[in-house]
Amino acid sequence: MGEVARGGCCPAMDLFRSEPMQLVQLIIPVESAHLTVSYLGELGLLQFKDLNAEKSPFQRTYATQIKRCGEMARTLHFFKEQMLKDGVSPTGSTAQPDVNIDDLEVKLTELESELTEINANSEKLRRSYNELVEYKLVLQKAGEFFHLAQSRAIEHQREYESQHQSGESIETPLLQDQELSTDSSKQVRLGFLAGLVPREKSMAFERILFRATRGNVFLRQVIVEDPVTDPVSGEQVEKNVFVVFHAGEKAKAKILKICEAFGANRYPFAEELGKQAQMISEVSGRLLELKTTIDAGLQHRSNLLQTIGVQFEQWNLLVRKEKSHIPYLNMLSLDVTKKCLVAEGWSPIFATKMIQDALQRAAFDSNSQVSAIFQVLQTREMPPTYFRTNKFTSPFQEIIDSYGVAKYQEANPTVYTIITFPFLFAVMFGDWGHGICLLLGALFFIIREKKLSGQKLGDITEMTFGGRYVILLMAIFSIYTGLIYNEFFSVPFELFGPSAYACHDLSCRDATTVGLVKVRRTYPFGVDPVWHGTRSELPFLNSLKMKMSILLGVAQMNLGIIMSYCNAKFFGSGVNIWFQFIPQIIFLNSLFGYLSALIIVKWCTGSQADLYHIMIYMFLSPTDDLGENQLFVGQKILQQVFLLLAVVSVPWMLIPKPFILKKQHEDRHQGESYLPLQSTEESLQVESNHDSHGHEEFEFSEVFVHQLIHTIEFVLGAVSNTASYLRLWALSLAHSELSSVFYEKVLIMAWGYNNVIILIVGFIVFAFATVGVLLVMETLSAFLHALRLHWVEYQNKFYEGDGYKFYPFSFSLLDGEDE
Repeated sequence: MGEVARGGCCPAMDLFRSEPMQLVQLIIPVESAHLTVSYLGELGLLQFKDLNAEKSPFQRTYATQIKRCGEMARTLHFFKEQMLKDGVSPTGSTAQPDVNIDDLEVKLTELESELTEINANSEKLRRSYNELVEYKLVLQKAGEFFHLAQSRAIEHQREYESQHQSGESIETPLLQDQELSTDSSKQVRLGFLAGLVPREKSMAFERILFRATRGNVFLRQVIVEDPVTDPVSGEQVEKNVFVVFHAGEKAKAKILKICEAFGANRYPFAEELGKQAQMISEVSGRLLELKTTIDAGLQHRSNLLQTIGVQFEQWNLLVRKEKSHIPYLNMLSLDVTKKCLVAEGWSPIFATKMIQDALQRAAFDSNSQVSAIFQVLQTREMPPTYFRTNKFTSPFQEIIDSYGVAKYQEANPTVYTIITFPFLFAVMFGDWGHGICLLLGALFFIIREKKLSGQKLGDITEMTFGGRYVILLMAIFSIYTGLIYNEFFSVPFELFGPSAYACHDLSCRDATTVGLVKVRRTYPFGVDPVWHGTRSELPFLNSLKMKMSILLGVAQMNLGIIMSYCNAKFFGSGVNIWFQFIPQIIFLNSLFGYLSALIIVKWCTGSQADLYHIMIYMFLSPTDDLGENQLFVGQKILQQVFLLLAVVSVPWMLIPKPFILKKQHEDRHQGESYLPLQSTEESLQVESNHDSHGHEEFEFSEVFVHQLIHTIEFVLGAVSNTASYLRLWALSLAHSELSSVFYEKVLIMAWGYNNVIILIVGFIVFAFATVGVLLVMETLSAFLHALRLHWVEYQNKFYEGDGYKFYPFSFSLLDGEDE
């Protein structure tokens, strides 16, 4: 590529070759290492090499700092959860904070401790508050029960006394005197327990109590109208207040265990009504106090979270930067004096001045007495591949990189793919109505790209948004090819003037083109609209699109072979020029280049020659006369010459190259001890030009077999690849026919019923079919076929794609990452 023109911040972008790279070494004082790596991360133009690959992560110099950053990231994540829970959103900017990482660690620890303590106290107070709420409910509901029972007892007592004063009656019990004289010490004292049980468990709770005590209990339940906050889980639960009367300690122990199993909360309860009223008053007072305390705690917590939210983004950015560049510090090796760190990495040559400025700035800002040392290393290692792209070229480069990353300074297919990819897509998708729909979708994403780029989109939407400029070009070319095919949702229009043909009589209309007579000059652009809807439409368009597919395919394959010449010329490989490029270009054009020329001649002359017959008998009977299939004088001799060149080019590709590579290997290793040191760029070019593997033994058989496979692949591929381009014709035909079916069998048929409802339904079906099938499925299908034509038929002519990407350490990549 030569030297890149210097001037300004960066040189002009060159997408055809990757940026010239250099392996640099930095010797950085320990005291400025942290700031140096940070400034290099802001620059984003240096890919560090790991000089401590043999060490485990725990043996590296900055292992403890990684733990610190992890702990701070955990603390910030805790703060974020608490803010989301409280409805507080970060309000601060992402500007660089004034605080350093050590002070931030102390501050985060203090804030976390304070927030944790507030949460713990708030939880305790809330639990106490919920328990008191339940206790108050028990006192109220159970108190009502005891009050009712006592009222009934007093009523029974008064009734009994009135009966006793009136004398004995026939209904007076006979054993009353004995009962009244019974010893009071032998009377059984009933105990009781009160509390709340979840309503969904109340029936099971009652049954278990009955079975466990064999019916020796009396249970009374009262429904609580509103849900109650459970003190343990903190959730709203519908509950019942219960009172269980029992006799004996054994029964009480069983009841306690059952209450515990059913999650029933028990509360102390006094039998006397006076004490109950006093307890209700005390509980109400404590509830008011707790409510005031809880509100004050929540206000304090909210103020603390607001304070954290103001600086959260700044702290988060600082911690993420620290966490991101500590692993790169661990890639640096400590020298024997333990006063300097040694770094190695790849950088573009144009970034040399910027890296040196960053090193000087870091030394100054860290008050280091010694500045970092920058030096370029000589190496034969293959550098990474770095293309500087923008938002327009980036998606096209991703399409190529999905197949394989270009080798260092290999010709980049992206330059031509920017045009050829959307154009081949449009050849298969040609309809200017559908193209306008695609164009509107692409413009929607482009106009709103600033807003959408900052949002989280779904997987499919994000993929579509990333390729918005690809879709834009696909749409523009689809409109262009649609105008050539003269199809607008399969309907032809006389956009560029009236048709050149007219019906000779009424019998030819809608039946055939035999009766058509040319009455005007040829239709100026695209297919004449008179062809659409006639019996000859399909044969005519089939012939046109099939021949056009072959012409486009041969042209693109020739471009691929020419690109292989550009690579060979750039890397100085005369072997590849003479024994790869020349025989390949001769073989392809002797057969399929000749076929393309015949297609053009036939179009220009209007001949009725059968091209299938010409190409088949060019191989089977090259000496026979062509007869009526002859297109021009001397065609037979020319065909024989082309056939001979095609046959000669096969051994030309196969035999000489392995022997020449073997001779070059022997010459190179014979005098390698006396070779002078080469420059970095020269050594890299020499390394990439030869198929030998360093000082390994040259395996002639392996090289010969490799060349044999490559030759067979090209010869057979020339045939199969040309046939593969016929998919342009097939997909275009399928798209046109589907569009015609939807238009005629849905929209036109619905129109023929003269019914508004049927017309609306038909239009809806037509719209959904157009969008779902033609604008989604057909778009995806044409996209994948265009992708295959580029990856296989085009790129296999020259593209090795065995490089590796340039991944510099850059803070700008943090913006698109989650925590």
